[in-house]
Amino acid sequence: MRFIVTFYSSHYIFFRRYFMKHRIFVFLVLLTLTLTAFFRRYFMKHRIFVFLVLLTLTLTACGEAPSSAEQTHIRLPMAYIPNVQFAPFYVAFDKGYFEEVGIDLEFDYSFETDGVALVGTNDLQFAIVSGEQVPIARAEGIPIVYIMAWYKDYPVAIVTDKTQGIESPQDLAGKTVGLPGLFGANYVGLRAFLQVNGLEESDLVLDSIGFNQVELFAAGKEDAVVGYIANEPVQLQARGYDLNVFAISDYVDLVSNGLITNQTTLEENPELVEAMIQATLRGIKYTVENPDEAYEISKKYVEGLADADEDIQKEVLAASISLYQTDPYGYSVANAWENMQNVLLNMGLMKDPIDLNTAYTNEFIK
Repeated sequence: MRFIVTFYSSHYIFFRRYFMKHRIFVFLVLLTLTLTAFFRRYFMKHRIFVFLVLLTLTLTACGEAPSSAEQTHIRLPMAYIPNVQFAPFYVAFDKGYFEEVGIDLEFDYSFETDGVALVGTNDLQFAIVSGEQVPIARAEGIPIVYIMAWYKDYPVAIVTDKTQGIESPQDLAGKTVGLPGLFGANYVGLRAFLQVNGLEESDLVLDSIGFNQVELFAAGKEDAVVGYIANEPVQLQARGYDLNVFAISDYVDLVSNGLITNQTTLEENPELVEAMIQATLRGIKYTVENPDEAYEISKKYVEGLADADEDIQKEVLAASISLYQTDPYGYSVANAWENMQNVLLNMGLMKDPIDLNTAYTNEFIK
């Protein structure tokens, strides 16, 4: 019997660590104890008892192997600083959704272009990027593929104070418009907005101001600023400004922020791709349904969030949640890709059109 206890204790730890999810683990331990107690009562011979313990553990381990393999480490470039807008990822990590599908996730807050390059060379398997990055990369021969829409709408907006009298897109002509720079989602969103409204970049005075839109707008240095609809407008309204907000998505449908992988991972490890997507979608759904809890969870991962203005940050999360709700969750719309390519060609960021069917897939969206 001493052998049996020692055997069971050591193998308990082994199977707990390498083969079992938390809830399934509890069930399997209870099942093992029940079966061994039953067979011990009716088959008192030690050899049979030991055999049954071995058999039960072996069968349960084999049965769980496909869905509870050893953890795969994934470093995920987020393309921004830690922020409450990433709540679905924090929720999925905190609740063990990634762990349950065999993913050991690490958040990486490096630049968006770094994520594109590293995924393109298969040094990393996934990254979060803005939608315009995918056609641009594909046109340059970088084999990344957009596999899950995170936002349903392109999240960029042009913001003005109502006292400026800017009531229509055409009223922006001759105005000074501040934006981080002539790059990235803010610039692409602005150019798309101008294109569909019959304006040229030369009709405006563009001012590259870094990510200081709120401060310079409040100081009266800019007639308008370009920013993320879930960030700058929320902060300015909290300061008491009465705003006109021109959401780019009200004028043109563009592919927005989402999850990318590369062709190699997609072809050689579709199980990992599906696992990453499904865990993320669970996090999105839970965040949408439980925003207050998602906010509290985010405090663990966003330095300073616990000390920030809670009303403002919860408004940022609420505005972000409205962006998450694609139908179904994660689905990417073909028309948005066509519009995005047209904008990028018009901007000169792409020389020739690409086959957009190679740029994205909804294969793993259920």
